[in-house]
Order: sequence, then structure tokens, then C-alpha cells
Amino acid sequence: MKPLNLLVIDDDPTIVKFFEKIAQKYGYSFHGATSGIEGMEVLSKRKVDVAVVDLNLPHLTGMQVLQRIKSNNKETEVILITGQATVESAVKALKEGAFDFILKPFVSIDLPIICIQKAMDKINLHQKIRELETRHDFREDYYGIMGRSPAMQEVYKLIDNISNSQSPVLILGESGTGKELVAHAIHQTSPRKTTPFIVINCSALTETLLESELFGHMKGSFTDAISDKKGLFQEADKGTVFLDEIGEISPSVQVKLLRVLQDGDMKPIGANQSIKVDVRVIAATNRDLYMAVKKGVFREDLFYRLNVIGMHLPPLRDRVDDIPLLAYHFMRKFSSRMNKKIEQISVDAMQCLQDYRWMGNVRELENVIERAIVLCPNSIITAKDLPSKILGETFYVTDSMKDHADLSKLTYQEAKEKALQQFNRHYILGLLQQTDGNISLASAKAGMDRSNFKKIIRKCDINIHEFRKY
Repeated sequence: MKPLNLLVIDDDPTIVKFFEKIAQKYGYSFHGATSGIEGMEVLSKRKVDVAVVDLNLPHLTGMQVLQRIKSNNKETEVILITGQATVESAVKALKEGAFDFILKPFVSIDLPIICIQKAMDKINLHQKIRELETRHDFREDYYGIMGRSPAMQEVYKLIDNISNSQSPVLILGESGTGKELVAHAIHQTSPRKTTPFIVINCSALTETLLESELFGHMKGSFTDAISDKKGLFQEADKGTVFLDEIGEISPSVQVKLLRVLQDGDMKPIGANQSIKVDVRVIAATNRDLYMAVKKGVFREDLFYRLNVIGMHLPPLRDRVDDIPLLAYHFMRKFSSRMNKKIEQISVDAMQCLQDYRWMGNVRELENVIERAIVLCPNSIITAKDLPSKILGETFYVTDSMKDHADLSKLTYQEAKEKALQQFNRHYILGLLQQTDGNISLASAKAGMDRSNFKKIIRKCDINIHEFRKY
């Protein structure tokens, strides 16, 4: 990948030199200009990824430069810097499309570096997306399954390869990885696509009810059997049955299911004769069925009958590159449903989403984005719209202009206390994320007394329940 291009426009040569050193350290291609006119000449001749522009330039002001860049070079991210900021000028700059707004003198030398790196990260992300989209074998939306990552491309290829098969499929993966979507995609790509696709969650019913749902029953076969009932295998004849959480079924149901897979025969509860059915069975579980077989709680012969074609769905934390695609998909879905005009997710918020471990996988991400849409007061989802457990170790100070400007206006003691509060929150959030909200474990990691640790949690206004395992 070519080095990214940084342009700095400031009438103070020392500022230009400062940013040139940053560019050299981080491997950016650098161009400096001491006026807005000179800066626009640079932009007319070469591609610029990030432009750092002083707001108070002579002749052509920083705001005018920003407007021209966004008019002619829309992909260039602009960071405005100034020694004379007002809330009004900052708001106007952000509305005009500025990536960020930083005060001079810099409270910390790291502040402009972090800001540039975040802007460059956004550029890199967009470049990766464009590269993927130019690949001929690349698919990001496959029968409702969203994913650009190599792992998901392999899932799509496997579905294509088994589309004409009638063999059973066993889908393994954590809760929330999209097993039902994959099962439906297998059905939709098969010759059975015009026939019924019936879903049942095996863990949601008692043994008797599950047996009745799957195989049906005859009137009077048990207390509540007031009439004959067709089972789902009969209802799905010529089609596909998706058995979710197959690892939860009882030994007696396992025996009857094995018979369906081996012979295509099923017997309703209380019936004297078997019924022939033609169904394709797709099963899924988040349990370790290999271990269940070893322990004797799942039949080995049934396992091998189901596992003719085995698929494993990767957890979301193993396909981090898919998170922006999924997050924007859910953003559009829920903003449309709620009639809200939310069009963007901030870089800070996206970084938080990509750094979180997502034990609840895609389903958990969907819930988090839905919550953010409800809470978001404007057109951009920021880190502040995300729950505390997502912010974790990534989020410390997202609004650099506001937080650093506030500190510089305080006395030393006041600024120190505020910085300590920010540190406490950041540190505690990280520990709670690591320990899934286990206060005893988190306080032990911190080397603190449990009661004192809880006091800090209350003082930081952290909701401990957000960190429990999904």
C-alpha cells in the first residue's frame, strides 16, 4: 500500500515543521504550505489523504479552504487547528465536514498525532473496502448473510458447493453467529427452494412437546392430545427442516430423528404405522457435540448422520473487518424503521465496536446499534451513544476539543481531579470488560478491596449489568 499523504497549511513555519516530523516518524508523505492559496495549489496537483489546516489563515481562511476541499476533494479528511476557538466555529467546522477540531497550543503532543492517525485509519478502511469491492469473487451480502472477510467468503463457497446436495448439514458456531441465516441460504440455493423451510428451536420445548412438534401425535395419545396433529416433518415434506440447538434434544427424540435420517420414516406419538417423509435436515448447535458424544449424552450414530456436511461459522471477533459493514447495515435498517436520519458512525465509535470482543456475536452488535439509533441525538453515532461495556479499553477521551479545552480552563487541582476521574472510568471499564462484570475478579486484578472497587464503580456511574455475558 502506498504511503498516505499529509498536507499541513499554517502560516506559522514552526507548526508546519512540527507536523513534518510527525509525518517522517509515521511514514506519511508530507507537503507543507504557509497560506491557503499555496495549500490549494498543492491539492490541485496531487492526492491528499489528510489536510491539517489553520482556521485563521490570511487571505483564504481555514474555513474557506475546508469548504473548497469538501467541494473538490471529498475524500480528503480535514483537521482544523486554531488558537482562538469558539463553540460556534467548532460546530460550523464539523457541519462543513471537518474530521476534527484541535486547539493550539496543544495540551499534549500526542493529541494531534492521535487525531491524524484516526483520520488515516478511516482512509485506510475506505481503501480496503474499495479493494474488496473490485474483486470479482467478492460478495458482501449473500442471501441476507453479511460479510466481506475471507472466512465468510469460504462459507459462501461451501454453500454454493452443497446447493444441489440432499445430504444433512450440521452448522456449528457460537450463539448469534447467524446459523439460521446460513440454513435458509442453503435452502434457497437448493432445488427445494420453492418448498417449505421450517424452523424449530429444540431448546425451547420440553421433551414431550418437542416430540409432538416434530413427529405429530394421534388424538388421545397423551392428556392434551384432543385431536390429531401433523408434525413438522410432515408439514415440510419435499422441503427443509432446520433444527436449531440440536444438542439439547433428549435420547428418545434422538432415536426417532435418526430413523428419519436413515429411512425417511417417522411415527407420530400414539400411531401404529410409520409415515414416509422426504425432507432435508439442517441442524445447528453452539455446543461441542464431539464432547457430548464422548460423554454419552448425544448418540454417535446420529452425530455422524447429521455431520455429513459440517460447517463452522466464525465468531464476530475473528472477522473484525466485517464489523463496519454490519454496523452500517444495522444503522440503515433501524434508522429507516425509526424514521431517523442517521447517516454515519464516528471513527471513535467504530474503533470501539472493532475492539470489543462480541461474545453475543452479530446478534449482540445488532442490539447495540439499535440502542445507539434510539439514543443518538443527531446524524452521527458517536462513542457516547454506545453502552459502557462496548467502550471498554478503547474509549478514553473521544471529544478531544471539548475535553482538552475544558482541562486547560481549570486550575491545576481541578484539572488533576477531572483527569483522575477520566482515568478511573477508563481503567474500571477495561477491567469489567475483561472479567465479564465479575467484581470480585476485577477488584483482585486491580489489587483493590472489593468494597472500595464498588465505590469507584458507583462514583463513575457505571452499569455493572452491561458487562454480564451476553
